[in-house]
Amino acid sequence: MDAHKPQTPVLDIQGLAISYETRRGDVPAVRDVSLQIRRGEAFSIVGESGCGKSTVAFGIVNFLGRNGRIVDGRILFQGQDLVGQSPEELRRIRGDRIAMVYQDPMAALNPSMRIGDQMAEVLIVHRHMKAKEAEDACIEMLKRVHMPDPANVVRRYPHQLSGGQQQRVVIGMALLNDPALLIMDEPTTALDVTVEAAVLDLVSELQHEFQTAIMYISHNLGVVARVSDRVAVMYAGEIVERASVQELFARPQHPYTQGLLRCVPRLGTDKRDSVLYPIRGRVPSPGALPPGCIFEPRCDYAREDCRFRKPELRELYTDHLARCHFAEEIRESVWQPPEDLLAHVAMPPDGMAEPILRVQNARTFYQAPSRKLLSREKLLVKAVDDVSIEIKKGHTLGIVGESGCGKSTLVKTIVGMERPTGGEFEFMGVDISGPVSTRTLDTIREMQMVFQNPDSTLNPSFTVGYQIGRPLRRFKTVPANQVRDEVVRLLDMMKLGERYYDRYPRQLSGGEKQRVGIARAIAARPGLVLCDEPVSALDVSVQAAVLNLLLEIQKELGATLAFIAHDLSVVRFFCDRIAVMYLGKVVEIGPAEAIYGPPYHPYTEALLSAVPIPDPRAEQKHVRLLGTVPSALNPPSGCRFHTRCPRKVGDICEREEPPWLDNGNGHRIACHIPLEELRSMEAVITVPSASTRA
Repeated sequence: MDAHKPQTPVLDIQGLAISYETRRGDVPAVRDVSLQIRRGEAFSIVGESGCGKSTVAFGIVNFLGRNGRIVDGRILFQGQDLVGQSPEELRRIRGDRIAMVYQDPMAALNPSMRIGDQMAEVLIVHRHMKAKEAEDACIEMLKRVHMPDPANVVRRYPHQLSGGQQQRVVIGMALLNDPALLIMDEPTTALDVTVEAAVLDLVSELQHEFQTAIMYISHNLGVVARVSDRVAVMYAGEIVERASVQELFARPQHPYTQGLLRCVPRLGTDKRDSVLYPIRGRVPSPGALPPGCIFEPRCDYAREDCRFRKPELRELYTDHLARCHFAEEIRESVWQPPEDLLAHVAMPPDGMAEPILRVQNARTFYQAPSRKLLSREKLLVKAVDDVSIEIKKGHTLGIVGESGCGKSTLVKTIVGMERPTGGEFEFMGVDISGPVSTRTLDTIREMQMVFQNPDSTLNPSFTVGYQIGRPLRRFKTVPANQVRDEVVRLLDMMKLGERYYDRYPRQLSGGEKQRVGIARAIAARPGLVLCDEPVSALDVSVQAAVLNLLLEIQKELGATLAFIAHDLSVVRFFCDRIAVMYLGKVVEIGPAEAIYGPPYHPYTEALLSAVPIPDPRAEQKHVRLLGTVPSALNPPSGCRFHTRCPRKVGDICEREEPPWLDNGNGHRIACHIPLEELRSMEAVITVPSASTRA
């Protein structure tokens, strides 16, 4: 074979167009998409929801549904055109040489079948293996994806595995036939940051070990920066920019790509020295595309010519293409936000403010059923165990940690959704440790909550206006004849407007629903707003808009916030103080800037090592935690983190609870490692300064 002969791409998509048949005619979901993925290469597709990323992936494997069809273009897989192939031939190729990993592993796993049976089925059907041979191969594959105790895992059902373990099973299943192409559609969105890091490490490792071509679909720019060799940015069904990952982040040439990057908080910046700029408007419907450049209605550089003339995807530099008439003239460094775009830099919080909330030695235990039949043994899940925090008026406290660490339970106990087992809870000078039924209406009004999933808290049977107005009527915030005007004022504050008053939740996007949830929470003008993962499921542009909105509310109303999130970049940007929780306990607490630099608690160090950074030039220490968070039903003795700690100092960690080490300025760490030794730790993340950007 000629070493200088160009390698045939594993996947070569040429001018792909996909439409869906509706009652109003064909709707073009994807138009003129062209890309190539070579052997051993990771190619990412990034963009907001509704931009066509997943549709391209589903077009490759012909999962477009009854009304979806490829109307133009070619999909060459290892030189063979998949367009027009029979369903039987496509089914054979899909199971044998193309594999797909979905966002939700439970959607790909049969809950009624054991893991081993599901995995073995792939080899029995496509490789005609005997059952025992297939089981051995499955166990070996689970070892390769770093699954603990694989021989036991193959005998379990999906619900008996954690989310990260389920995703490893799905990835292992996808790799059983050594596919030439692996398509991954948002595979880490629902995972903890530590599990996400392990999965991304696994993707990189398998890419090089198997030399698999990988198509990675994501809206998370940090993930894209970590896993990609090359990137395509999609907007409203078209690729608007395509380049190597280093080139795209260093020199974005399309206004949409620049806009996405301006939406993302960079680790090390905060709300007092930087601004998030959301992209105006929203992705247009495939059935109502603008006549000219599809991004023109949202573009800060748009000219009259853009309204009617469609741009072509053209090469600006070697292997760097952009779909923009004026790409050569655009300079990110000289961009100025338009006047109508929110540009809010937060003011420093009042350091002399009094605490609005004090929590001392909080405990929230749940009684679990005994494992023994007819036993009277009481088993307790220690979800929150001896936690002390306080939040000053006008400040924001961030609470971070993996799933199962007690973050949400702590917040729900404070708001009254869970009853505490013990401890002291004081809010605005009032004892709130008793049942929520004993709280006065004023106390309830002063404390409100924003939930992660607005769909579970908005009543689909009532209009937006009615639901925002309900707390106004209940708490008599304004006279009855002024409720509608106040709701309209809140809708304007949420950047929605009066036209949303009579809409129902089903008529709103995810970001709009979250804004309604925030409006309802602040309608009674509370002193404390508790936010439980309010932006985790949102696109980066909507996330930026919601964060800016919360900052504006805090400034106008003087509200105090508790903010739970798993994205440490968001927490660093948004919060004044941060509490790091592990298995029901706070292990580190202090000012945000102190938490992100040495000294660290070893758990904080691991969390920071795992966070995806939207800059491929950033250097990051590799610290990975083994195993999963232990059960709160039987937590480890001594330091609860000792079973996973990469810096464990000895038996003392197993025997004794760690002491609190005071690093000054309210920064405290619960650890047996001496403070001087913690101070000598290297920084986990080194990010190039903004001045070094191209």
